[in-house]
Amino acid sequence: MKKFILLSCTAAFLLFAGYFAYYHFGLYIDLDPDAPVTTFMKTDEDTIYMERDGAYETFEIRGVNLGVGLPGQWATDYAIDQQTYLRWFEWIQQMGANTIRVYTILQDDFYNAFYEYNTQRESQGLEPLWLIHGVWVNDYVQNSHRDAYDDDFLQTFLEDCRTVVDIVHGKKNLSLGRGLGSGHYRKDVSPWLIAYILGVEWEDITVAYTDESYPERNRYEGAYLYTTEDATPFEAMLAQVGDSIIDYESTRYKQQRLIAFSNWPTTDPFLYPAEITNFFMKCAQVDVEHIRSTDAFQAGQFASYHVYPYYPDYMNYVLNPVELEMTDPAWPDGAPSPAVSSSSGVPYEEALSGDTAADYYDRDGNVNTYYAYLKMLNNHHTMPVVISEYGVSTGRGMAQRDINTGRNQGHMTEQEQGQAIIDCYEDIMDAGSAGSCIFTWQDEWFKRTWNTMHAVDLDNTPYWSDYQTNEQYFGLLAFDPGEEESVCYVDGDASEWSEEEVVLEWEDKRLSMQYDEKFLYFYVEAEDFDPARDTLYIPIDTTPKSGSTYCENYGLTFERACDFVIRIDGTDNSRVVVQERYEVLRAMFMHETEDQDAYLDIPAVDSPGFRYIDLMLQTATPLLTGNWEASAEVYETGRLLYGNANPDAADFNSLADYMFTGNGVEIRIPWQLLNFSNPSEMMIHDDYYQCYGVENLHIDQMYVGVAQGDEDARIPLASFELEGWGKDVTYHERLKRSYYIVQEYWASLDR
Repeated sequence: MKKFILLSCTAAFLLFAGYFAYYHFGLYIDLDPDAPVTTFMKTDEDTIYMERDGAYETFEIRGVNLGVGLPGQWATDYAIDQQTYLRWFEWIQQMGANTIRVYTILQDDFYNAFYEYNTQRESQGLEPLWLIHGVWVNDYVQNSHRDAYDDDFLQTFLEDCRTVVDIVHGKKNLSLGRGLGSGHYRKDVSPWLIAYILGVEWEDITVAYTDESYPERNRYEGAYLYTTEDATPFEAMLAQVGDSIIDYESTRYKQQRLIAFSNWPTTDPFLYPAEITNFFMKCAQVDVEHIRSTDAFQAGQFASYHVYPYYPDYMNYVLNPVELEMTDPAWPDGAPSPAVSSSSGVPYEEALSGDTAADYYDRDGNVNTYYAYLKMLNNHHTMPVVISEYGVSTGRGMAQRDINTGRNQGHMTEQEQGQAIIDCYEDIMDAGSAGSCIFTWQDEWFKRTWNTMHAVDLDNTPYWSDYQTNEQYFGLLAFDPGEEESVCYVDGDASEWSEEEVVLEWEDKRLSMQYDEKFLYFYVEAEDFDPARDTLYIPIDTTPKSGSTYCENYGLTFERACDFVIRIDGTDNSRVVVQERYEVLRAMFMHETEDQDAYLDIPAVDSPGFRYIDLMLQTATPLLTGNWEASAEVYETGRLLYGNANPDAADFNSLADYMFTGNGVEIRIPWQLLNFSNPSEMMIHDDYYQCYGVENLHIDQMYVGVAQGDEDARIPLASFELEGWGKDVTYHERLKRSYYIVQEYWASLDR
């Protein structure tokens, strides 16, 4: 009996140990080392092919990037469940996409849903969705003292490659907690996996630091990938990682699929003029042409790039024949002395044909720097090029303007987003690319953007929808506040307003208010209000630290010191203005905008001056103007747009801020425009000049008033109670107008 118990315990232990070693550590025994390695994907110099019924056919990657965010959740919470994925997969394929791309390891719900969806599709004789899987490199590792050969970088990269391979083959347990997906991965989704994209948008300083630190490590020779004599140390590292993932999948699973290394314009292979190189600090190049494959790698490589029409700015200067004529090739007088030396790379002119019409003009005969850049990439590479990220944002805020095509980083309607995606897609394919992936499927509330991140509480971004932060709105799927519909739609229909929302009644005017996770809503009624003739003012007091009882701009006086004034003046001259002490742009960016120190001549606490509300833009205007003291451009984000903001309306305008109702007006103001840093907890900006920057201040009420025309009397203000919602957010899904525009376009291509 004791022997039986001992043997049973030993067997159980061995089974557990084997199970743990197999599913946790990836240990295995190759029982058939001579089995042939198979692939159903391959490439030539410009085309990707898929094997179908024993023959290889051209395959265009027509994809969508899939994020991991949901409202109220961080990306690392991996909160999307299996049923949500199944619903999204169907919508994505109905739009006309054939591929989804994920950036990193997800929770097992994703793979279970993907397996279920494709199994059902194929059982019905329908085309499945195909998958491109990424291998992520931690942002904090890149933006640190580490180089690409540091163990935290390279060894983690190599281990994550093996983990991804095991996961897609359904042979992994992963319980790493926050930061990576986790679960029991048992569904084999490899039959639908067409490619791996390894890495992320490389930081140029990481690439340059690696290349400078290890000049002797510029060679790699593996069983599947090797480097040419022109390779850099960073490229040799990439070859090692690519060779490793191919070797592991070939050896353990006897399969291969396409391999690509992530890249973007910041580390593209090209050398640019000195003024461009130095102004943009273009200090590194990554060129996958320096990574070649042996005959043992049957599948093939493609070059993967993230390319947006508005970034980087130098496309507007080196790839625009009009701007080229205007630009002095000499480094401007008074400009900073050159600080960047970059000797590797290919002169960008070598990737151009030399024919101006072919290089710079698109199918419509227009100067198109985006198309020109895509042509450069395709001309340079001897492998297929896939633009694995492109798109524009429907956010109200804008971070960059594309002066050439008008496809800006933000402040585009949903209809404009749809058309911009189509225009980008046509440029991508006309340039000779083998495929593309739209960025991105869903909006993501947790995202941040360089020109607004100073103004918000970065620890609480998932808990409200910040319409001023463009990075949150690249999706084709929107998350609107409210479980089924929003509390208010600015559409000229006042039926959704009741007596309960009335905040103030003064003379013949009434002011009502509501709010949700995205907007503060105002409704003003006035008996004799004529939108074509009259002007309305809504003074607002939020902070107890500053404000003025007089607005010299409009000659208004208030019973309380106010921080903002909303001015409604017809359909094209309305805006929000801010008391200059409370102007965040001045406090944070005055050096860039006016070449002055904001803290030397501080506005008075009760200054009567009210200013336009501007946002920074990332531009290269000094290259044209020669003004190196004030190198930044701004645009007025406080200007209000007239239109119908109801998604169900035929004339829906997703950027509309206000609309008249006959004898009144409905208005919606995004929280950040009124200096709320975290409305989920009703946090606003404290006094910049006491705090030397943006700090948070809690409020539980704000004061609002209303006036019509030129008021001689002091305008009274009433209290409006504010209560945050904490982490308990509400939202509902809505396919944007852009989704249907892309759907119709792609359907037309397949007829």
